Amino acid sequence: MSRKIDNIWDLLNFHEGRVKHAYQDSRGFWTIGVGHLIDKRPGGGISDEMIDKLLDDDIKVHTAKLEKALPWTAALDPVRKAVLQDMTFNMGLRGVLEFKNTLAAVKAGDMAGAAQGMLKSKWAQQVGPRAQRLAGMMQSGEWPEIQ
Repeated sequence: MSRKIDNIWDLLNFHEGRVKHAYQDSRGFWTIGVGHLIDKRPGGGISDEMIDKLLDDDIKVHTAKLEKALPWTAALDPVRKAVLQDMTFNMGLRGVLEFKNTLAAVKAGDMAGAAQGMLKSKWAQQVGPRAQRLAGMMQSGEWPEIQ
């Protein structure tokens, strides 16, 4: 069945295709979506607005996964919830779910124990200052000062 293309949206979708991951185009430049050049070598990239949209979408996706797996996290205060959202963003839900003792401590309201568990992990060794900052947030319930 054929159809007539009658707008630029459909024309570009037809010519470029839709790809949900980064790929190299016919000239070897990194591209994503519908032929969107992201490779900096020929001047590609994305706008601040697109970066913000991607981040908003990612936060929604990771938060939904977190709250589906651990429904009690929806009731956490914003700072402690942000810690678990950040960890989910960083290592995926599967990685966060490996923090069994830490999650049990958070659920029980033992934020000092949760922070301690975070800092004793292999993840803390890998991400260094990020883990320190997040553990401090978990323990204090306060947003961090950053410089």
